[in-house]
Amino acid sequence: METVEAIPQYNLTQEQEKKLILREYRSLLRSLKGKLKANDKDLIRIAFEMSAEAHQTMRRKSGEPYILHPLAVARICVEEIGLGVRSTICALMHDTVEDTDITLEDVERAFGAEIARIVDGLTKISTVVDVNASQQSENFKKILLTLTDDPRVILIKLADRLHNMRTLDSMKREKQLKIASETVYVYAPLAHRMGLYNIKTELEDLSMKYLEPDQYKEIAQKLSETKRERSRYINEFIKPLKEKLEKGGFDFDIYGRPKSIHSIWEKMRKKAVAFDEVYDLFAIRVILNSVPEKEKEECWKVYSMITDEYAPSPERLRDWLSNPKSNGYEALHTTVMGPQGKWVEVQIRSKRMNEIAEKGLAAHWKYKEGTTDESRFDKWFQQIREVLNTQDNDSIDFLQDFKTSFLAEEIYVYTPKGDVKMLPVGSTALDFAFSIHSAIGVQCIGAKVNHKLVSISHKLRSGDQIEIITSNKQKPNEDWLKFVVTAKAKSRIKDALKEEKRKIADEGKYIVQRKIENFGAAYNNYNIDILTSYYKLNSSLDLFYQVAVKNIDLQELKEFNILGDKLEPPKPLKPAVEAKVEATPGTSMPRKDAELIIFGESSDRIVYTLANCCKPIPGDDVFGFVTTGKGLTIHRTNCPNAAKLMASYGHRVVKTKWAKNKEISFLTGIRIVGMDDVGVVNKITNLISGELKLNINAITIEAKEGLFEGNIKIYVHDVEELEELVQRVKQLKGIHSVDRYDMENV
Repeated sequence: METVEAIPQYNLTQEQEKKLILREYRSLLRSLKGKLKANDKDLIRIAFEMSAEAHQTMRRKSGEPYILHPLAVARICVEEIGLGVRSTICALMHDTVEDTDITLEDVERAFGAEIARIVDGLTKISTVVDVNASQQSENFKKILLTLTDDPRVILIKLADRLHNMRTLDSMKREKQLKIASETVYVYAPLAHRMGLYNIKTELEDLSMKYLEPDQYKEIAQKLSETKRERSRYINEFIKPLKEKLEKGGFDFDIYGRPKSIHSIWEKMRKKAVAFDEVYDLFAIRVILNSVPEKEKEECWKVYSMITDEYAPSPERLRDWLSNPKSNGYEALHTTVMGPQGKWVEVQIRSKRMNEIAEKGLAAHWKYKEGTTDESRFDKWFQQIREVLNTQDNDSIDFLQDFKTSFLAEEIYVYTPKGDVKMLPVGSTALDFAFSIHSAIGVQCIGAKVNHKLVSISHKLRSGDQIEIITSNKQKPNEDWLKFVVTAKAKSRIKDALKEEKRKIADEGKYIVQRKIENFGAAYNNYNIDILTSYYKLNSSLDLFYQVAVKNIDLQELKEFNILGDKLEPPKPLKPAVEAKVEATPGTSMPRKDAELIIFGESSDRIVYTLANCCKPIPGDDVFGFVTTGKGLTIHRTNCPNAAKLMASYGHRVVKTKWAKNKEISFLTGIRIVGMDDVGVVNKITNLISGELKLNINAITIEAKEGLFEGNIKIYVHDVEELEELVQRVKQLKGIHSVDRYDMENV
């Protein structure tokens, strides 16, 4: 449970509060109309009254009565996900067992075992404790096991998360960052995987609102400014299609829908283009009212009519009619050349397909005639169960593995006998081998893809037919982990490597014991921990292994102090802070809720380093992350690793801000694109070094077909100085764009 403020200023009287709660309750009942059977209304009233009474003394930070949150979650479940009466009861009760005196036994007595089990699952999700990374990973596995028992647990949890994101405004900044990171890292992909496209999109947009506020506002403003022009274009595009479809006798809806702010931002980032250059700011949807037997045929007929009117891009045809996605999504997507030479995406689907696209798994239950679609979900759940039951308990990479393995888009490939296998995009022949059986995976030496011999690292594409070649002399090695993406393959390879490592480490263990005892200290856990930490390793197994393979020379033990039985390591020679940062190292770590000030006269005496992945500079929105062995690392909040760190290791995130200090310079970089003209480099360097008096660390310029791209590394004092530099360079003649490096290139 995350309690958040929903209304910035709350000043309702008790009477007005009662009316508001009653109004929300009645709206919930209205949205359930048509789903209520005999006694259902009574059960919902009991759930509402139990929840209202249990939460009676509780308020959100705004002063709003807490019961409004479960009511809102229940309405999202019904109206936006399409769930029914039992899920409504669970949504109303979802926080009671965790936060009030109501017990699971009370829930079971009132509503039966099924509802009690779902509420129990929701309680477990809410109590994910981030004591440490492996603990968090362990709890996440429990959540997923519950999900595979009853998917409604995760659907209600997504509704809960969506309402919390919608009402996140009044929370403290660091809490907003943590919740938004967790949302974009785990919950949005999970919503996508469950087929809830609208909810996935809204979760991504709301997360971006807090993680990238400036870019969010900028794109929202530009979408608003171009709305009229876009509407005009959509109408122009749709007009001839409408006429054709009406003439063809179709019962249909056709409209334009804007792309989400987050997806536009992703396009801008991935393709390094400005807002004006993102061509597909909207998609055209054609929704057909077809009978089930004629859906596919009519979708293809409509496709034919559209491509008669507008030329299609052949490589942009996506046929999810013949082979729906594993979350049940069915549609035809094509991109055509519209008026004024603009590419436009068109999505064609039936009313039934549209409901599944918007309400995902819940809509499947409604249309459960055959078993084909259901079995896709069942297969997915089965794969998750299999991995969860064999995963190491201390697997810190679990969340990341889960994301790449189970929340990614899929490809469909075939065995030699023609059986279909679902694998994540990016899977290799080796992933396929492990998906058949672990024993085949560990002995895999190659494969035949469509009857051609390929290596085990060969990336598969949808429609490939694969035959695996094995040898009983084959053994997995570390490199295998670099090119597999499925959790099952990673887990089995790690198991095999660990077994091999253990054998080698046994030899190292003997060497370490002999050395420590020769130097007069005791061979015990304390001294092994000292050595493990001194060499910055994760475990004693790693220490023994590194000694056995001669990566560590224990002659260094001579420099250690021997105090009785104990080893004391020599003082470290390497400074913990980067050369350019003149800060005084200290020893104490900051408190979790304290705000840590970095750089400047008032700075805390803390050992810190600046993260290489995002190169923060004063003025950037930053957070501190406590790393093992390195003290505190400072990251930008929009760092590519930020979402993972904040979602997976929230307990190690420290609130951090800058103190002004013009004495220290920081390395950053800009990328400049412009016309390749005589003297352009001279103009840029004169401006940077001469006028702005900034030190250049490195400069590379590459010219191609009349354009040049320049990458310049420079030392600046803070963000203001960098922004002034960017603005000044933009004003030079012939410059097209100037951007700060996107992270790791500095």
